[in-house]
Amino acid sequence: MQWLGRRESSNVDDRRGISGGGIAAGGGIIGIIFLLAKFLLGGGDTSDLQQVFPQGQQQEMTTEQKAAEDERARFVKVVLADTEDVWDKIFGEMGRQYTKPTLVLFSGSTDAAGCGGASSQTGPFYCPADSKVYIDLSFAEELKNRFGASGDFPMAYVVAHEVGHHVQHLLGLSAKMQRLQNQLTEAEYNKYSVKMELQADFYAGVWAHYDQKMKNVIDAKDIEEALNAASAIGDDRIAQGRVSPDAFTHGTSAQRMYWFKKGYETGDIKQGNTFDATDL
Repeated sequence: MQWLGRRESSNVDDRRGISGGGIAAGGGIIGIIFLLAKFLLGGGDTSDLQQVFPQGQQQEMTTEQKAAEDERARFVKVVLADTEDVWDKIFGEMGRQYTKPTLVLFSGSTDAAGCGGASSQTGPFYCPADSKVYIDLSFAEELKNRFGASGDFPMAYVVAHEVGHHVQHLLGLSAKMQRLQNQLTEAEYNKYSVKMELQADFYAGVWAHYDQKMKNVIDAKDIEEALNAASAIGDDRIAQGRVSPDAFTHGTSAQRMYWFKKGYETGDIKQGNTFDATDL
């Protein structure tokens, strides 16, 4: 994807280096002062200091690692800016106004308002309670090393997918899903969750379609990388046959690839009604 030197979104809350509790643990600055004073006066132990300076936060990145992460941050900001332009256009054509989400970049873990905590273990996700997309940039390395999804465009696909969930929220689907969760069994709800995720894949494809049409910044290799990423994180690939399809929540590799590709090829938001698809 051609992204260097292009507009970066300003709708970003960069919490890298201060997340995961960081030096905000123990009740803010007053708590920090109390714990430090307690330790220095002999009334505390090293476990108190770990509340102030968690072990995971003590390991600083090398200059090369910091530069690589900063480059990823700039990349996802450009991708977010492109999603803003595309969905502004699509919503405008529907006679609606697109409300932009905020992208939260964090390291390790952070608070996610009404959705609990966000962590590198949970992976990227969208929280409808605060209209924010949460991403630990280390996920780019996980895509490459764990899932074999190399290149830069897998992270563009991830951002576009999570923004797709924001689009669903604006269209009222998130609220419907929340109501369904209180009415259905886990297995029944999982089927709807798959449809929700596949529609977000479709919307990611729609974004890629318009981004290429409007800006000519995406090529065939980028789409191949996105399809590879969609395949790599399919429920069946991750479960490796150990989990029943009733437990699937995101869709199989084939399904994720199909819906992203359909969105990219058609660019027609009306063709993304996964909830009425008879083969899901």
